[in-house]
Amino acid sequence: MKVDGFLISMAVAIVLALLWPALGTSDGPLHLGLVTEIGIAFVFFLHGAALSPQALKAGAVHWRLHLLVQSTTFVLFPIVGFLLWFTTKGVMADGLRLGFFYLCALSSTISSSVAMTGVARGNVAVAVFNASLSGLIGMIVTPFLVGLVSATGAGGPSVGEAILDIVKTLLLPFALGQLSRSLTGVWIGRNKKLTSTLDRGVIVLIVYNSFCESTLSGLWSRFSVATFVLVAALSLLLLLLALAYTRAMSRWMGLPQADEAAAVFCGSKKSLANGAPIAKILFAGNPAIGMIMLPLLLYHQIQLVVCASLARRYADRAEAKTEIPAEA
Repeated sequence: MKVDGFLISMAVAIVLALLWPALGTSDGPLHLGLVTEIGIAFVFFLHGAALSPQALKAGAVHWRLHLLVQSTTFVLFPIVGFLLWFTTKGVMADGLRLGFFYLCALSSTISSSVAMTGVARGNVAVAVFNASLSGLIGMIVTPFLVGLVSATGAGGPSVGEAILDIVKTLLLPFALGQLSRSLTGVWIGRNKKLTSTLDRGVIVLIVYNSFCESTLSGLWSRFSVATFVLVAALSLLLLLLALAYTRAMSRWMGLPQADEAAAVFCGSKKSLANGAPIAKILFAGNPAIGMIMLPLLLYHQIQLVVCASLARRYADRAEAKTEIPAEA
C-alpha cells in the first residue's frame, strides 16, 4: 500500500498540537477559528460545484440498495451508538462516549466510498448517489441525533441551533456551489487535484485546532495508552459489524456483486470530510473536542486499510467470473 500523505499530515498536526498547543488555538496567533470557518464554507462550496446531477440520476433507480445503505448509516449505526452511550457510563470517559456516538451519527464518506467501489469493480454510479445523498442527509440528521444525546446530559447546542449552524455553514455554501456549476464546474473538473488538496488541508487544520484546544485544557494527561488501544479496538469492531451486516443483507436481498460492493463500502464508511467541520460547529468551545474526534480519526484510518484489502478481494472475484466463459 502507498504511503498516504494525508494521514501523515494529520499525524504531524497532532504531534505539533501536543508540543506547541498555544499556536493553534482558535484565538491564537494563527487565528484558526476564523481560518477554519472560512475554509469549511469554501470546501463545501467546491463540493456542491463538483457534484454532477447526471451521476446522481444514473444511480437513483436502485431503491432497495439505497434503502440498505441509508438505513445502515442512519439507523443501525445510531442504535449501536446509543447502546455504547448508555452502557459505558462510568466505564469510559464522557468525551470518548460522545465521540463514539458522534462517529455512529455521521454520514458516509464520498471520495473513498466511490474509490473503493471502483477498485472492487462495483456499481460506481450507485456509490456516487448513495455517498452524496448520505452527506446531504447527515447535515440535518447528525446534529439532530447529537442533540438527542445532549438532552441526556452530554452538553452542547440545542437541536434547532445545531441544525441552523450546519445549514448556514455547510448546506448554504453547498447549494451555492450547485447553482454555480455552469460557471465553475468545468474548472473544478480540470483541477480535481487542487480541490482535493484544499479539502484535505482544511481537515488537517481542523484536527490541529481541535487537538491544540484539548492539549491546553490538560485533557490528554488524564488518559493512558490502554484508553487509546480501547478506542482503536472498538472502532475496528464497529467497522467489522457494518461490513458483515451490509454483506449479509446484500446477499439476502439477492443483489449482484457489483451492487453488493457499493452497499458494503458506502454503508460501512464514516466521513472525516463531513465529520470534522460538523464537529467544529457542534462542539465549539468544548475542551474535550480532541477526545470527541479521536474515535472518528482512528475509524477513518482503520476503514481505509481494511476496505482497501476488501476491495482488492472483490476485484479478484469479479475478474475470476469474467475469465470463466473465456476458458470454457
